[in-house]
Amino acid sequence: MTSKIDPDVIDTVPSRTSELTEELKGEQEVFRITEDGVDFRTVTWPRAAIIFLKILFATGVLSIPAAMYEIGAAAGALVLLGFGMLNCYVGTIQGDFRNKHPSCHSVADMVGVMGGPIAKEAIGALYMPSCSVAWVLCAGAGISGTSVAFNALSEHGACTVWFSFVSLIIVALSASVRTFANLGWVGWAGFLSIYTAVFILVVAVTQVDRPAAAPLGNYDLGYHAFFSSSFHGAMVATTTIFVSSAGTSAFVPVIAEMRRPQDFKKALYACMAFVTASYITFASVIYAWCGIWITAPALGSAGPTVKKVCYGIGLIGLVVSGAFYTHVAAKYLFVRILRNSRHLQSNSAVHWATWLGCTFGLASLGFILAQAIPIFNYLVAITGSLCFAPLALVVPAWIWMYDHPHYLGGKMWQKGVYGAHVLLGLLGAFICVGGTYASIQSIMDAYSNGTIGGAFSCADNSGTVLSGGGGH
Repeated sequence: MTSKIDPDVIDTVPSRTSELTEELKGEQEVFRITEDGVDFRTVTWPRAAIIFLKILFATGVLSIPAAMYEIGAAAGALVLLGFGMLNCYVGTIQGDFRNKHPSCHSVADMVGVMGGPIAKEAIGALYMPSCSVAWVLCAGAGISGTSVAFNALSEHGACTVWFSFVSLIIVALSASVRTFANLGWVGWAGFLSIYTAVFILVVAVTQVDRPAAAPLGNYDLGYHAFFSSSFHGAMVATTTIFVSSAGTSAFVPVIAEMRRPQDFKKALYACMAFVTASYITFASVIYAWCGIWITAPALGSAGPTVKKVCYGIGLIGLVVSGAFYTHVAAKYLFVRILRNSRHLQSNSAVHWATWLGCTFGLASLGFILAQAIPIFNYLVAITGSLCFAPLALVVPAWIWMYDHPHYLGGKMWQKGVYGAHVLLGLLGAFICVGGTYASIQSIMDAYSNGTIGGAFSCADNSGTVLSGGGGH
């Protein structure tokens, strides 16, 4: 059995028999440790860290620089740091609760545990669709980003809808890899791809005299330390920054496939520290040099030649991003459908039909949503406000209060900590309502002023300047 364990963790992973014995003492894990069928429990903590990195460091980094214009460089950096630390904290809340209740495969399962046997289905009915919808919207952003890359590389050689459809097929096939451990190897390539592409962009924008999208003659760079063009503009920007590191709800199903779920904090801390530092550095440099003249996605901000180079290198990362998001959503539905069935970990026809139906079905839904909201940044923003604010802030606040009810009647500092988690839930509710309103208003404005065409349009929005450059 030890031959199945990766060499890099051989000294930290107990025997599979020992793990199984521990598993049977309390609530059973979602996936059995088995020698027959599909063994999902194969993810080591270093591989989990890479999966976490690829989940977060994906489409979000391409929308942050434009968001900085709306609130300013200093404010943007502070918001990035604040949300990075906050999302890391709520990630520990979710991971700790999952390990206390190892039968939980998703945030929706946690809501069921807290709601009790009677309220489980009623409360779960509210949040279970949100889990899938959130990641389907993210998959749509991944498909949208991939189609933008194809447009850039081919100089709009075909209708954008066709490029999106091709992206859908590629993303769905990649997402159909059944275990996170195997998908983790693809994650390495995807992460290095998108990270290298963004790094090239950062270097490129510092080597030109003026932003590529700026008009000839005198122009306003539009660089501000603190700034807000409007309420809905600032809310869209804040929500965009929030969602860039708010994907911790997707870490829960990864933890369920770890060999040692108790090691999840090692992966979480390594991931969040790296992602937050990279976001602040990259976004600050791009905004400082491009100012108001940032495209969405940001890879087109350094001119046509660098744009092709960045998209050529980052194409794998964009595909893998869509694949990861589709995989998370599909895995949730797959487990929901086949849980407690022999088909969950067998290689039966029912197993494969269900799995492929989930991956291709949800990727298709993401394709439709990406075409309905063809501007990349707005798709990211509405995903953050409508789905991730409840999943990443409201639910973790509830989880903490569920685990610490005695703090409400405890000492003064304990009451203060309890009150802070109440405020965390209220912050999530504010971002959900305010961010959704602002995102919808921005989308309506973009349609009305001709910034974007209609749904399922062949228009190429890969060079759209979202920061308001057209008005200066």
